[in-house]
Formats: sequence, structure tokens, C-alpha cells
Amino acid sequence: MCVCPGPRRIGIPVRSSSLPLFSDAMPAPTQLFFPLIRNCELSRIYGTACYCHHRHLCCSSPYLAQSRLRYAPHPAYATFCRPKEGWWQYTQGRRYASTPQKFYLTPPQVNSILKANEYSFKVPEFDGKNVSSVLGFDSNQLPANAPIEDRRSAATCLQTRGMLLGVFDGHAGCACSQAVSERLFYYIAVSLLPHETLLEIENAVESGRALLPILQWHKHPNDYFSKEASKLYFNSLRTYWQELIDLNTGESTDIDVKEALINAFKRLDNDISLEAQVGDPNSFLNYLVLRVAFSGATACVAHVDGVDLHVANTGDSRAMLGVQEEDGSWSAVTLSNDHNAQNERELERLKLEHPKNEAKSVVKQDRLLGLLMPFRAFGDVKFKWSIDLQKRVIESGPDQLNDNEYTKFIPPNYYTPPYLTAEPEVTYHRLRPQDKFLVLATDGLWETMHRQDVVRIVGEYLTGMHHQQPIAVGGYKVTLGQMHGLLTERRAKMSSVFEDQNAATHLIRHAVGNNEFGTVDHERLSKMLSLPEELARMYRDDITIIVVQFNSHVVGAYQNQE
Repeated sequence: MCVCPGPRRIGIPVRSSSLPLFSDAMPAPTQLFFPLIRNCELSRIYGTACYCHHRHLCCSSPYLAQSRLRYAPHPAYATFCRPKEGWWQYTQGRRYASTPQKFYLTPPQVNSILKANEYSFKVPEFDGKNVSSVLGFDSNQLPANAPIEDRRSAATCLQTRGMLLGVFDGHAGCACSQAVSERLFYYIAVSLLPHETLLEIENAVESGRALLPILQWHKHPNDYFSKEASKLYFNSLRTYWQELIDLNTGESTDIDVKEALINAFKRLDNDISLEAQVGDPNSFLNYLVLRVAFSGATACVAHVDGVDLHVANTGDSRAMLGVQEEDGSWSAVTLSNDHNAQNERELERLKLEHPKNEAKSVVKQDRLLGLLMPFRAFGDVKFKWSIDLQKRVIESGPDQLNDNEYTKFIPPNYYTPPYLTAEPEVTYHRLRPQDKFLVLATDGLWETMHRQDVVRIVGEYLTGMHHQQPIAVGGYKVTLGQMHGLLTERRAKMSSVFEDQNAATHLIRHAVGNNEFGTVDHERLSKMLSLPEELARMYRDDITIIVVQFNSHVVGAYQNQE
């Protein structure tokens, strides 16, 4: 496990040195760019690759500003948040080169990086039960952390109706986001099952018969499941559906989707906590469940069933609806709220849940207890367990856990836990014909792009209208030569259709490569994708995107039936 999730995520633990230098898991940008690093001084690359059009995204000092950290470093562990020792002095000391050479990725190399994790799925219009309101979806990921801490999931519910799609943003490592991406949809699907189906599944397990499939997963080859933990995860899930059977006598057949989503989120987080407390005789699994519990993850999940769209959000990932107005323009409708210090209702909720004498300490410098940026998350038991329980679990745990400074660190002003919850905020929206698509994305996208720009870019891409729009220069003084260059660039892109066959890839291309005119600058894109992992995290976060396209004709037909 990589315990150092990058400058923005957490500033306390150090990066694990056990990873091999030439790992097969090395992210695509590093794999392609490594020959340049090997053959040339890092300073030459750094001098050209670190130019940034958006200065507010860059560091003003050798170390990243604390405002970009997911966790704020405690003074006692300030040294842990610095980059690898010596790299900054090395680059500073080697910047005297008189003729710096520029190394850019070629367009094919850029495309190879951007498309490495893309995935598309087209939904059959009729799946045997109902006509789907979802045409399909595109998803993609671009790592900044190594390994990437984001995860994504998509699945079709087989025993009930609808689709589930979600993005998961990990911090303090990728263990929690990985576990949640594997498990949450099963908990949601079980929560939505009628009593008779739950009984049928339990009877099949008891008699050793084959189980009814609950989900049909739509996964990229890189989206893996943890085979080692599958039995543990299944046993916890089975306990959950057994409790649902005992609680439900079968008298009521109506399933409340909002309640099912909330119960699934809360129950999975409870199981993550319980598994870490109980432990496992298998040393590998014992360490795994502890890593999952002590790391954390936010989640933004959509359930689409006909015209009924529910979004369950825990943390600061977002769901944005793309709406096409009558004049053809695009507008963004936010279907989730960030759970952080910018949300006044969240601040008020936290203060009401704790004594008045903690009003000034529960949130400090816009962070939970002065440390954590999201106010809701899975895992993160350091903000949920009592101090005694934390010490007991750590002391009885494996040496890797007991020797980790982060796990032993107790947050300041820690008096009345839990301070953190995984309970989601659920938003319901009834789809209309003008609702064309939904964007689910981790905060790595929203930090770099405004929601209106996101919806406009995706909408124009899906409708092929981009090249018919006038070029906007946003108040900049543009010379005739610059305008000629912009027009030439547009013409070149018309022939290649932006080289993208995936809406999420197209959006990532803009998020990373946009210049001040709102168009993709290949030179900037090349520079940003060329950054070594020591620098990449200083400029952006992991980006994970799912773009769900709706079938307007089916949505309209639903409305006409009523």
C-alpha cells in the first residue's frame, strides 16, 4: 500500500519506499516519459514542463501550499509532507543550463496516455424487463497520484430495475476507495431487493445452490476486484441481507430508493469499521481491513431507473446534469452538494452534533478538526473511533500498522467522536427530455473547470456543435495572427473530431490542456502529461469522470404515458 497519497491528500505519512522503481504499475504518463528522464537531467524537463497558465494552481514555494492538501500536516510531522528528499535542491542546483532543451510528447503519445483508462458501454434499448432511459456511458481516469487513489464503478441491477454508476475519491491511500468501489453497489442492490428475492438468495446459499446474479458489472480491465477479500466481503453482505429479512415481514412491497441508498452507505461503512475491529486470522486480510479502515474515500453514486434519477453523495465529488435549452444552449444543474467548509449547512450540522465548547475547534481553517477537508467519508476511523479503541486496535495489529506514524497520530481537540459520517445526502430528479446527460466526477475535475464549462464542452461534443460556435476570447486582446492560429487549430480538429471517441476523455483533454482562450493547447497538454510523479500531484489531482447519456425519446415517452 502506498501510504503517501500525494500533497493534497495528506501531509503526515511518508511515501512507501518498498515499491520497485520500474514497477509494472507505473502510471502511463511516467512509463512514456521515463526515457526522457533517464537520458536528460530532470532540471531541463522541469524548466519546460512546469509552466502553468493557471498560476493559482501552482506552488509559490518548493512545497505545496497547505490549502491544496486533503489533510493538513500536523507541525510534529511537517517533514512528512515534503517531496522526496533532495529533488527540489537538485532541480534548483541544475537550473544553470544555458540552452535548456524542450521535450514534448507527440500527439500519439498524448492520446495513448489520455485513452489508457477509457471505457464505453452502450445500453441495449430493451433489456428484457423495460426500455432503458440510458443510452450508454463513457468513463475515464487520469492519475496524478501513484498509484491512483480514485476508483469508478458501473453496473446494471439484474433483480431490480435501473443502473448504478459511481465515482470514488480516496485519500490516505487507495485501500478504502478500492473496497467501496467493489462493495457499495452490492449493498445498494440488496437494499433494493424485495423480501421474496432476499429469501430466495438466502435459501440458495443455505442449500449450496447457485446464487441469482445481482449485478452485471461494466468494467475496464484495469478496474479489478480483490479476490483475496471476496469471502470476507460476501459474509458481511450476507449478514446484512439476513438482517433485512428479519426486519421485513414481507407485508410491504414498496421500496424507498432514497432510504435504500442511505442504509447501504451507512451499513457498508459500519462493516468496514467492524471488520477492522474484529480482525482476521489471515495476516494479509488482517492488514487489508485495517488499511481500508484507516484510509478514507468519498463517493458520488447515481441510480437511474426510467425517469427516476437518485444521486447519493458523501464528500466532495459532484453530479452535474447537462440540460439543453430551447435555443440549443447548455445549462448545468447541480445534483449534489459538497460536504466541506464551503457548505454552510454542513458547518451548522457539525457544530450541532458536538458540545458548544467545541464550536471553534470542530472546524479549523476550513477543515474537520483542522485536518480533513471533506466532512463526510467512508473509512477514516481516526475521526470516528474513540481514542481507546484506536490505541487498542493499533497495538494489537500488525507491525506495519503499529510502526506507521499516521495511524498512531490522534487528531487535536478530539473529545466527542465520531466527527465524521458516511451518511449520504440523496437528491431526486425526475428526468425530462431536455436532460441530455449526467456528469459524475471526482474533485480533480471541478478544481480545474467550472461546472458550466464542463456541461458546455460535453454537450457540444455529444451534439457535434463545437465547430459551429463563434470563438470566444474572454476579453483578451488577440492579434490577427493569434486569431488565425485559433481558426487553423479548429479546422485541424474538425478533421480528427478531437481524436476522441469518448466524452470523458474529451473532457479530461480540456481539463488538463485548456489555455486562456478555452481551447486545447497541445503544448500545454504535453507539458502537463509529461510531469514526473513527484511534480504531477502539485498541479492537479486524480481525475475520474463518468458521462451518462440519456435517451430523450424514451424519457419523453415516459412522460406521455402519464
